[in-house]
Amino acid sequence: MTTSSMPVVLVTGANRGIGLEFVRQYLADGWRVIACCREPLNASSLIMLAATSGGRLSIRELDVTDFGQIERLAEALGDEAIDILINNAGFYPHGSFGDTDYEDWALAFRINAMAPLKMAESFVAQVGRSRLRKIVTLSSKMGSIADNGSGGSYPYRASKVAANMVMKSLAIDLKPLGIAVTTLHPGWVLTDMGGPNALITPEQSVRGMRRVIDELDLEHAGRFVAYDGQAIPW
Repeated sequence: MTTSSMPVVLVTGANRGIGLEFVRQYLADGWRVIACCREPLNASSLIMLAATSGGRLSIRELDVTDFGQIERLAEALGDEAIDILINNAGFYPHGSFGDTDYEDWALAFRINAMAPLKMAESFVAQVGRSRLRKIVTLSSKMGSIADNGSGGSYPYRASKVAANMVMKSLAIDLKPLGIAVTTLHPGWVLTDMGGPNALITPEQSVRGMRRVIDELDLEHAGRFVAYDGQAIPW
């Protein structure tokens, strides 16, 4: 298989944690990967992967808070066909009752909810011309209103609720273009964001999410699904 005929995945926030694991696994399975992060020159793990990828890993500078930069990257990729767009970049602002940083809350909305929509708007042509045509956003069970039994975490919860609604609407709006959209809960993962008490490894989380992505089609678009395939209540 030539490089040009391989399936392509684009991953944001790809320099560490879950994003980096997506890159590793898709490379291992023979995909071409466009790995996006804010500081490519400091992304040592990606650089090492690129050195052994046979040209299948492209590292691109992208700060998802900069919507102009998102547009410029889409223009730079031109006629590229992107089979799967994974909105992985995320931000966890801490905030409890009486102790909320409202500027962090606004930043969480921009990264967690607005950026996935901007990515979809900017890359819809590349996704639409691919064979698989899928857009995925990583959310969190903390964005489920029905599942909230502990309160707190106002900024993060609210931003993920917003992300869920964005993806639900995208699933409806992009269905006529043959693009399947879904929202994933990665589980409580051992990453810098998840912390040391998390329950599963990035490898387990990504392996499960990839199975869900593989099974995603237009009939099942617009769902909120955990890495193990279980539906998450909204």
